[in-house]
Amino acid sequence: MPALFERRTVYPIAYWLVAVALSALSFAGQAKAAALTVTDDLGHAVTLERPAQRIVSLSPHTTEMLFAAGAGSRVVGVVAYSDFPAEARLLPQVGNSSALDLERIAALRPDLVVAWLHGSARRQLERLADLGIPVFYSDPPDTARIADTLVLLGRLTGSDKQASQAADAFRQRIAALRRSHAGAPPVSVFMQVWDDPLITFGAQAPLYAELLTLCGGRNVFGRLPGVAPAVATEAVIGADPAVIVATRGKTQADPLAVWQRWPQLRAVASRQLFTIDADLLSRPGPRIAEGASQLCGVLDRARTHGAVER
Repeated sequence: MPALFERRTVYPIAYWLVAVALSALSFAGQAKAAALTVTDDLGHAVTLERPAQRIVSLSPHTTEMLFAAGAGSRVVGVVAYSDFPAEARLLPQVGNSSALDLERIAALRPDLVVAWLHGSARRQLERLADLGIPVFYSDPPDTARIADTLVLLGRLTGSDKQASQAADAFRQRIAALRRSHAGAPPVSVFMQVWDDPLITFGAQAPLYAELLTLCGGRNVFGRLPGVAPAVATEAVIGADPAVIVATRGKTQADPLAVWQRWPQLRAVASRQLFTIDADLLSRPGPRIAEGASQLCGVLDRARTHGAVER
């Protein structure tokens, strides 16, 4: 091969190889820069190389959040009681919030697991993390974090627009309730989470304290330590709340029937006993805005019967 031809052939090939290498490096850098990173409610950074396509949701409230954020079509597994929206009922179940079927979860090949911080089986979730499956922990302490979590899930799943719209709608509804009840006469309330044993919201339940406060209510057991402390019937009688609001499950018998034994209670004497669907208040997701609206409506009705702080 003549030297001139060799130079003309080899040099362009060398330049082409260098260009391809530089392009590959540039693409790799762009891909790395495009990695999705958010911070969950444990303060952990959750990083995905691309939007999640196969998601396992390990709490009813995270299932609701994922669907609201526009990622419902990518949820491939849920836990028991993930019944909203209706499509979630058709998905494979992988256990419940305290006992997970790790083999079934692994078989679903998830690229993201979304779990409840307190309810999910932590040791089992750590095993999932050891397998390299990213886990996003959700336990919103207030309504602001619920909205923020919708946005974060939208980012992780590539449904940013719908997630942002859902977050904005949620924020606006909470803000409207806050405005319409600013300065409302305070009402003393016993929030009954369960009837046997009697369980209420305590001092470590800031989300529920926020909801009651924005409606102008005062939790008569708001200073009790814990998230959901048990209380004695005598303690409720001693507190003598103006209103009793009980959360009620779909198949639960009337949780307020027990109070008819105590006609001397202000709430009983004035018939200020109300129930609200437990799912609307116990699940820290977007439907809690509807729960808050119903709670505010209950207290508004109670005020018309003179159930205000004395």
